Order: sequence, then C-alpha cells, then structure tokens
Amino acid sequence: MAWEEWKQIKNDVAAQHTDSMRLNQLAPAAGGGGAPDLASSPEKKQAAAKAINDHLEPDVERGGKHAAESVKAVVKELGARDGYGWDTSGALKKAHRTWEQQVKALLGRLASEKHALSKTGIDFRNDDIGIGSQLGPPSPIDDY
Repeated sequence: MAWEEWKQIKNDVAAQHTDSMRLNQLAPAAGGGGAPDLASSPEKKQAAAKAINDHLEPDVERGGKHAAESVKAVVKELGARDGYGWDTSGALKKAHRTWEQQVKALLGRLASEKHALSKTGIDFRNDDIGIGSQLGPPSPIDDY
C-alpha cells in the first residue's frame, strides 16, 4: 500500500469519526442513535432475575454436579490400581479443579447479577427521593 493511499484512508476514517462524534447538534427528527431508550422496565428486570433464579443457576449447578461425577469416575478408572496408572488421570483431576473454580465463579456472578437486577428499582427510587429532597423548598421541620 502506498503512503498516499494510507494517508487517504486515515483521513477518511478521521472524518467519519468526527461526523459521528459531533455533539453540538440536535438529533434527527426521527430520533437519534440506537435504541429508543436505555432504561428497561422493572418488569423486565424482575423477569431476568427470575430467569437467573429459576433456570440459569439450577442448570449450572446441575451441569456442574453431572460433570463432577463423570470426571471422578474417569479419574478413578484411569488412576493407579497396582502402582501404575495413566498420566491422564492426574491431568484430569487438575483440570477439573480449575473447572470447578470457574463454575463457582460463574454461580457467584449470576447471584450478583440477580441481586443487582432485583434492587435496581429500589436504587432509582431512593435516588429520586434524595434528589427531590435536595431540590425541594426548605421545610420548617428540616431544623428539628
């Protein structure tokens, strides 16, 4: 690629980036950007939290238990019986420990996301109340 061609491509990309990043203009009449709104309804958040609780967490736990049983059976079968065994047995055992840690981390993350989805509405309501009390006119009972 010639230097001039590279320079032209670079200038074209910079021009596109500048056009898309212009903030000092109104949105088009049909609306601007991606999704019509960034907020989702409390019902959708509760449905997502319920799906995590009813499906994802139990399925991950069930899958983890099934895999643990299978790996333990294979490790036992390939392990040393008469002083000799397959190297695969030890490697599987080590890989399974790592995998169990990852499953545990995933379950922790799912629980965290479920909790965050459940309490988001409460946080927004508390923020609204707090901001409203800061912006509202002073009340005679504020000093008591």
